[in-house]
Amino acid sequence: MRIVFIGCVLFSKKMLEKLIYLQAQVVGVVTKEASSFNSDFEDLSSIAKEFQIPYRYVQNINAASNIEWIQQLKPQIIFCFGWSNLIKKELLSLAPVGVIGFHPSLLPQNRGRHPLIWAKALGLKKSGTTFFFMDEGADTGDILDQKEFEIAFEDDASALYTKMIFNAFSQLEFFLPKLQNNTYSRIKQLKMGNTWRKRTSQDGQIDFRMSNENICNFVRALSKPYVGAHCIFNGDKKKVWQVKIGDSKTDNFEPGKVLEIKGKAIRVKTANGSIWLQKHELNPSPNVGMYIK
Repeated sequence: MRIVFIGCVLFSKKMLEKLIYLQAQVVGVVTKEASSFNSDFEDLSSIAKEFQIPYRYVQNINAASNIEWIQQLKPQIIFCFGWSNLIKKELLSLAPVGVIGFHPSLLPQNRGRHPLIWAKALGLKKSGTTFFFMDEGADTGDILDQKEFEIAFEDDASALYTKMIFNAFSQLEFFLPKLQNNTYSRIKQLKMGNTWRKRTSQDGQIDFRMSNENICNFVRALSKPYVGAHCIFNGDKKKVWQVKIGDSKTDNFEPGKVLEIKGKAIRVKTANGSIWLQKHELNPSPNVGMYIK
């Protein structure tokens, strides 16, 4: 089965490597040379060069010249894993089997932007990975395969990213032969699901009026490979990468007040106790009694 692969993030790289390991017939790779908004960006050209696969850098995937290049490769199916732009009808209908997309949630629930970040920030106990046949909507096409994973309180974004990849690997091994021998099935998304919105810089600011648990989830959701949560100190944004729950005996202090400093660790008052900022960019550190927003 002739496959054209589209992607430009770390997940894309892992999936392309897996396809090659499974000896799938990848006949072309579409990727980007740079990205200003994908914090987990990966240029896939090095893999294409290593395995002598034709590749093409694009900005507008729907441009006529790009569609013509893909069409000349005569793909039977297109895999689009890790691409932030919607694919339009002409490209969706180019390959006989269609375009297979990927979304790290249990569709039809939690369509839209930043699904791993939202799932962790909102304190969800589970999520999942869905491969689906792309249509002109956003994450609305027929489901090819779906698998759940649990979200532990201790998980950060890197842990969830690893769980996502582990799920996707096993799913790919399962459904690739079915696509190749035409024994796959399509499941309609009959239910109406919610859609998560795009996050902004303001969504990355810690609110110390939240509970300890919520702040832990929030900071872990934005940790690497993502952009990091931040607080405001002396008018400047300061990244916070790691936190842990502190002492709860802080009834007479306001949220955001610095209660204690041990080395580089800073204990800050929260709604229901305190939180230790363990890995952060508050350098020089504030003094006890100062406030962090």
